[in-house]
Amino acid sequence: MGTVGRGAVVDDLDMAILSELSADASISVPKLSERIKANPSVVYARIKKMVKGRLIERYTIVVNSQELGYAVKALVGLNMDTKKRDNAIGALFETPGVSEVAEVTGRFDILVTVYARALEDMHRIVSDGIGKIDGVVSSESFIEMKSRERAMPYRPPA
Repeated sequence: MGTVGRGAVVDDLDMAILSELSADASISVPKLSERIKANPSVVYARIKKMVKGRLIERYTIVVNSQELGYAVKALVGLNMDTKKRDNAIGALFETPGVSEVAEVTGRFDILVTVYARALEDMHRIVSDGIGKIDGVVSSESFIEMKSRERAMPYRPPA
């Protein structure tokens, strides 16, 4: 058993539960218990404890954006006027297509995840929307060509 983050005490069973739930939040407790070879009542109690302790914040779905017609995804790196940062972040979230705003270290101040139906729409969002926000000094866009992803494996190292 070990302490992680801001004091959450977890063990190998908790890590296995988190790993499975990260891959499929809709899995039933009996099926989860079967996969990790643990008693269902123990698994249920552990999940309840992790929710109460805010280690599990929410259960969610992953929407296939391409199936909804959002065929273009981009990361847009922004350099900001630091005095206008908070207002600019608020304006970013009001921009159609913007799904995430992350303050980062490195050559950009902010990375913005943007979805659009076509390249023309992405151009309009970046040029006419993001580029005209007061406080945005410069931007550079990275169109996603192909993506591979997996759920975070929360199992302890073997």
